[in-house]
Amino acid sequence: MMDLSSVKKYLREYDKADINIMEVCGSHTAAIRKLGIPSLLSEHIHLISGPGCPVCVTASAYIDKLLQLAEAGKCIVTFGDLIRVMGSTSSLSIEKGRGARVEVVYSPFDLVKMAKAEPNTPFIFAAIGFETTTPIYALLLEQLIAENIHNVQLLTALKTMPPVIEHLCALGAPINGFLAPGHVSVVTGSDIFLPIAKKYHLPFGVSGFSGEELLVAIYGIVRAKDKGCVMNFYPSVVWAKGNQKAQECVQKYFVKTDAAWRGMGIISDSGLKIREEYSIYDAGSDNLIEDKKSNQACRCDEVLMGTISPAQCPLYKKVCNPLNPQGACMVSSEGSCHAYYTSGL
Repeated sequence: MMDLSSVKKYLREYDKADINIMEVCGSHTAAIRKLGIPSLLSEHIHLISGPGCPVCVTASAYIDKLLQLAEAGKCIVTFGDLIRVMGSTSSLSIEKGRGARVEVVYSPFDLVKMAKAEPNTPFIFAAIGFETTTPIYALLLEQLIAENIHNVQLLTALKTMPPVIEHLCALGAPINGFLAPGHVSVVTGSDIFLPIAKKYHLPFGVSGFSGEELLVAIYGIVRAKDKGCVMNFYPSVVWAKGNQKAQECVQKYFVKTDAAWRGMGIISDSGLKIREEYSIYDAGSDNLIEDKKSNQACRCDEVLMGTISPAQCPLYKKVCNPLNPQGACMVSSEGSCHAYYTSGL
């Protein structure tokens, strides 16, 4: 077993060429800032937040589509964070205050009970997320079909992680390694990042969420700089090939599609949509492209790509804070701006 004191000493005293490590998991971003991980690292090791928050990367056009459906008399069902994210002109929270029916749930399966209790009400579930949550939506579809429930549809904005990572690499982002997403890797397996690692000669370290796990993964990435490899530092729950049953369930109901990412435009094959044979459960998820920002000064798009840190946005801590978010990155607890703000940076 790796000696943690030696790991800390190495990372603290590292004095070679600067190395930029990007985490692409919102839970990693939150944990890194909450635990003060950067304070334990040499000034030559830089941690950069990437597009790892599902709420943050959801395009404003998706919010606008939800608002249109709400205006048409549909009941929008969503998780808590998404309700405060602005579209081009408004948010679900604002429209709820104006009379639209918007319900917040903790589990998509709460929707099944709601749909049975109100069979004449059309429900739309705001299905966003990465590979971690997509199997849940597949199981939801399976239950809706099995129980012959027809007053529920999903508006999907489901993303997959490898294409956006490759997109950043292809753009020449100054990244020397990636802290690979732990929750995503449980489903996909760690090997899914191997083609990108080899193509761009970059190390990937799959990590858990404790301070020790994060430090060991960062240590591994630093030591493997310029090597195209994938290291699994989360073997208790992550396997090379991932959760095969979850993958099969997703493939049954979803197919790859191009997807819009906030501030990054359309990325080929980076999303998942409901298969044609189950299209009656789709609320019109196609052709959702990125719209204009509600606040033109917000630089969430650059934060998501790791081009700037949250503190470099002119709105940060001035007019933008968790109680008055000007961009999606300040809304979610997994957003970079929110994580920086709540950790006092």
